[in-house]
Amino acid sequence: MTEKIAFLGAGRMASAIVRGLLAQRAAAPGQLSCFGGDDDTAARLSAETGIAHARTLEELLAGAQALVVAFKPQNLAQADPRLGELATGVLVVSIVAGKRLARLRLAFPRARNVVRCMPNTPAQIGAGITAWSPAQPLVARDRAILEALLGAMGRSVEVPEGQLDAVTGLSGSGPAYLFEFAGALRDAGIAAGLPPAAAEALAIGTISGAARLLVERGVAPERLRDEVVSPNGTTQAGLERLAAGGFRDLIRETVRAATARSEELSRD
Repeated sequence: MTEKIAFLGAGRMASAIVRGLLAQRAAAPGQLSCFGGDDDTAARLSAETGIAHARTLEELLAGAQALVVAFKPQNLAQADPRLGELATGVLVVSIVAGKRLARLRLAFPRARNVVRCMPNTPAQIGAGITAWSPAQPLVARDRAILEALLGAMGRSVEVPEGQLDAVTGLSGSGPAYLFEFAGALRDAGIAAGLPPAAAEALAIGTISGAARLLVERGVAPERLRDEVVSPNGTTQAGLERLAAGGFRDLIRETVRAATARSEELSRD
């Protein structure tokens, strides 16, 4: 990638993209710049990675072909009114939670295209998955830029914008569900008589190993589940208790609740 990429915001997600681009050698520090507003995040990101720290929006967007909008949702309404004009002809890639394409188009009316993205927190270690939706079909040049940006965080999948609230409920919030399950599994081990440190190590090791196996085998989760089960064995006893407690129904309702809340927050 040879284009200049500007980052409006320099928090965790922006930092993840920058570090991923540099680690993969998809971009050089001289191609990237960041602007962080009133805090010191942009200065720190610049010092740690060697990318440019823009002091003004004009400096940030001078010569930029793409703008990654990575600030907090409430900052969109408070954004400098010059931003829309300065982003004329630029590809805008938004990772601002809950802001729909129509709202982003109002903020960036002269952008050559706008893409709304929903990443998740494993992006911080290059293991995320991001769903995205463009305002218009992407030309080859812009698709290449987007693939480099999202590839810096992990995997990506294109979906219609109407599905992004469900994506938020599933993969956007999903890491928190898994972390909660890890804590519950640890606590269950302690209740069964294990020392806390051992219970935590076993819970986290089990989850991380099982996730890796799921990825590497590339088969349905149910198939791997069944490979663990012996008739009338310990795993079957545990799974029967999960089923009796309505485990899958609870997960379904969890994702529905998060999706509904995302829909509420997206009404702008």
